[in-house]
Amino acid sequence: MDALALPIIMTLFVWWISTGAVLFLTGLPRATYGWSMAIATLVGLGGLAALFASARMTTPAGAYIAFFGAMAVWAWNEIGFLLGHVTGSRRTPSPPGIRGWARFVAATQTLIHHELLILASALAILAVTWDEPNQVGTRLFLVLWLMRLSTKFNIFLGVPNVTVEFLPPHLAYLATYFKKRPMNGLFPFSVTISTLVTAWLCHSMLAAPAGSFQATGHALIAALMALAVLEHWFLVIPLPFGELWSWGLASRPPVPEAPKPTEATERVAACPVLLAISQPGTAPAVAPEAWPKSLVCGGTSR
Repeated sequence: MDALALPIIMTLFVWWISTGAVLFLTGLPRATYGWSMAIATLVGLGGLAALFASARMTTPAGAYIAFFGAMAVWAWNEIGFLLGHVTGSRRTPSPPGIRGWARFVAATQTLIHHELLILASALAILAVTWDEPNQVGTRLFLVLWLMRLSTKFNIFLGVPNVTVEFLPPHLAYLATYFKKRPMNGLFPFSVTISTLVTAWLCHSMLAAPAGSFQATGHALIAALMALAVLEHWFLVIPLPFGELWSWGLASRPPVPEAPKPTEATERVAACPVLLAISQPGTAPAVAPEAWPKSLVCGGTSR
């Protein structure tokens, strides 16, 4: 079991640290976006090279190299999206009152370029690992893509917990395409199927010889799949899971608090007469000296 603990712990750590790092980079001033994208591109190319170099390695080390390679390519795609470089043909809020197929088309247009980039990345990974024995990185990337698509569809159809705080300000318009509702018809199927796949991967992991390439590869994919299932549950369970990456969100400017109402504004809001005459361009029909004392707010006359 010790041989299986390492890939599981490593997957958990990489998932946590990479998510926070991406959030931190996208929260920095826009002047840094060019450098961030350039560095991410080098990392992504390095990940592709790692996948090519490890394609014929059927050792635990080969499984780890493929794992990091796939994660690097995925991180490049995510940074490109969150920095706003690769999103979609539509970069405006959802039109008011749009529903049904028209809403789906509009939402797809906000992400289509990003999805096409992920498809191109998947084809590149398939090309460098084609017909080779080490398919750990390829399978990891496909798991990330399919589970992210499932998450996007569930958010589009409606879930209770929509983490809009993860969106950088320049992508805030995407939140208008989200839907908040107690449940949708897709969620039970997506979480059940993904849980069964996770269970099958765990079975394959335990059935493989301890410390082998097969056991390590299945452990890495199973751990990532389990985390993806957990992220699905985050959509419906009211827990402050965003606190896991509070350090990643620390680079974003604080949201200014709304000014607290003063006693005078509270009295104006509570009194219909004062509220009416406080509006610009309005004047009372009757002079204040002629107002009956019963109109004085507070319920008593003085």
